[in-house]
Amino acid sequence: MKANHAHFKSSALFFMGLVVAAGFLLSPAKVFADPFIKGARLCEECHEEEFRVWEKTKHFTSFRTVHREPKDSAKPSPKKILKAVGGQKRMKRNETCYLCHYTLEQKDAGAKPAAKSGTSCESCHGASSDWLALHDNYGGKTIKRDQEAPEHKAKRVADSTAAGLIWPSMQYEVAEKCMTCHGLAHPDLKADDLAKMLGAGHPINPNFELVKYSQGSVRHRYYPPDIKTNAEMSPQDLAQIYVVGQAAALVSATGAMSKSDEAKYKEAQNKRAENAKAVLKNIPEAADLLASPSRENALKLSKAIDGKDLTSIVGSKLPAKSDYK
Repeated sequence: MKANHAHFKSSALFFMGLVVAAGFLLSPAKVFADPFIKGARLCEECHEEEFRVWEKTKHFTSFRTVHREPKDSAKPSPKKILKAVGGQKRMKRNETCYLCHYTLEQKDAGAKPAAKSGTSCESCHGASSDWLALHDNYGGKTIKRDQEAPEHKAKRVADSTAAGLIWPSMQYEVAEKCMTCHGLAHPDLKADDLAKMLGAGHPINPNFELVKYSQGSVRHRYYPPDIKTNAEMSPQDLAQIYVVGQAAALVSATGAMSKSDEAKYKEAQNKRAENAKAVLKNIPEAADLLASPSRENALKLSKAIDGKDLTSIVGSKLPAKSDYK
């Protein structure tokens, strides 16, 4: 009798284990919630200077302006583009428009996402729900950033990164985020919608370049020990992110070429790829990337050139400060 009872108990536990395992395999979304965006206001609590910079950028002001009709009829018409795409008649609620033009925030995992700002912190640094508590913990509630123990900082950085935080030092990953929208290559952007958008006059800029667009109005480099100064990059640093930006553009354009057969779109993506190749052909470390434009090879290139002085190769190609956006 006891043996039968034990057998029944072990069989029941085994069956329950199978059910749980099936739940993991068949419904991963229910077991692990996707990370979500909590909003720039939480970042402001520690990054006040960066927040003030953001408030003066088009990323911020576009929240109140991008949907408005331009006075110049030669400029793209948001209403015309929105009508062509279809769906929700307000840009802030349209699933095509909010992919790049807005930040959808959530109070918690079960809340409905809502557009609360234009492009913001988490658009570039990753949805914060999984990493924010790790990122701003310096070793206890009473420990400030300048008091953090080195070993705690190392673990905090590693854990935050594993949880999805994209640090400024992760140059390729940051550049990759930029290219997603500025290259009109968002993975969730449908091919049919692309054709409709471009047909209605939506712009696409095949000459988007990382240094020009990241070192002007959006630059926010407040790093220790002087966290009150928005530091400029050295020529060596600029040369490095210039090359990393070209790598990101090449990978983005290569992937986007198969996204749509729309002529204007394919022409722009080909132009992006050719622009990048013209630079990267002069970088010995880019050989594998040129042969096979993959994310893996781009990350290898970024790591290989880290700390190297590439000014003799690309210094003459860097945009002038007066051309920064």
